[in-house]
Amino acid sequence: MTPLLPRPVSWTADGTEVDFRGDFRVERVAGPAEGYRLSVTRADGVRVQASDAAGEFYARQALRQLSGPAAFRAVPPGPVRLPVCEVVDHPRFAWRGAMLDVARHFLPKHDLLRYVDLLAVHRLNVLHLHLTDDQGWRFECRRYPRLHEVGGWRADSRFGDRRSGGTTGRPHGGHYTQDDLREVVAYAAARHVTVVPEIDVPGHSQAAIAAHPELGASGGPVWTDWGINPNVLRADETAVDFYRHVFDELLEVFPGEVVGLGGDEAEGGDGRFVRRIAQHLVARGRRPFGWDEVLDAGPLPASTVVASWRGEEPGLRALERGHDVVMCPEEHLYLDYRQSDHPDEPIPVGTVTTLADVYRYEPAAADRVLGAQANLWTEHLDSPRRLDYAAFPRLSAFAEVVWSPPDRDEAEFLARLTEHHLPRLDALGVEYRPLDGPRPWQALPGVPGFPR
Repeated sequence: MTPLLPRPVSWTADGTEVDFRGDFRVERVAGPAEGYRLSVTRADGVRVQASDAAGEFYARQALRQLSGPAAFRAVPPGPVRLPVCEVVDHPRFAWRGAMLDVARHFLPKHDLLRYVDLLAVHRLNVLHLHLTDDQGWRFECRRYPRLHEVGGWRADSRFGDRRSGGTTGRPHGGHYTQDDLREVVAYAAARHVTVVPEIDVPGHSQAAIAAHPELGASGGPVWTDWGINPNVLRADETAVDFYRHVFDELLEVFPGEVVGLGGDEAEGGDGRFVRRIAQHLVARGRRPFGWDEVLDAGPLPASTVVASWRGEEPGLRALERGHDVVMCPEEHLYLDYRQSDHPDEPIPVGTVTTLADVYRYEPAAADRVLGAQANLWTEHLDSPRRLDYAAFPRLSAFAEVVWSPPDRDEAEFLARLTEHHLPRLDALGVEYRPLDGPRPWQALPGVPGFPR
């Protein structure tokens, strides 16, 4: 059994070990993108053949895993013994993503940087940041500072499902400065993670409307509830031009090719808004990225990337129209959904999505999609500890789905996860959900959810 997670393309070992003295040599060779070959021998130490810089980075991640859980602590371990082995590896999909919703609950910058590290450990290479929503605006906009000054905080928050009527009774807020986000982008790039920002239009925009009431069909404060707010952006030229300026600032901070414009759950929204922002992004040399409702907005630029969240059928339809697709169906890859039907499961929302459910997911049209993405919506994840609980170890299982060959062995994965990978998460300080259920302090008794 290989100790690596995600599982590599091939693994051979003779059952012996050798002392590692830091003799690590790298050679560039032709091969699959992000691929590498790592050899540990008694005679030559550690040798790596990498097809590119990302391949070398992932080879170093593999070496870290082979060095044992202590290698994941802040203080470097003592003497290391490595298995004599050869690893050949490269990813299955180009897009191996995780979305963090920092709009519903703000994630401080140091915790965001920590998540970049956790994605890199798992060979995930896209961090999709959901920066704006009805409940908060997290991007510093210098031209329109009221967006983050007013839209960046709300007076209260729903606690538990909205049908229960419970609230926290305290304000919540925060935003990232542009310099903060440039730092996150650079930190992620050094770890071969691309940050894809999202500013949601024309729905999920109450925070912006609170700051600039003229943008909305009606006014009102930053929303303190969860669910779908019917108030949407006006589709007149003034509102669209306002957002063109906002996106222009966003493009100065995020150099990546793909930029999110939302487009989801906009009851009464006008498809012209989505189309014109998409056209503006293309004119600026970028690729629009939208949730699958954008398929109903009318003709979109051919370069638009579609995130298929309402099942996989919209993604298949997008492929037929010539769009690139990222699969992220909610029934499989929404990691805020409850992990069991046990009454101790904290704030049980959505359908049961177990570790095994995530591991068994196989993207439709796998040979034609860009890849897949796991989504972490944070209505009920109000702290880094709650985020850890929802994400792990399900995100570890997802990493294997999008990196490793499709011939998965669930029993072998569970053995490898338990013996090798959970101790790494322990060393990293990740407060994951134990396989047999929440620890007492991870449960939230009496906080109602809305299980489906």
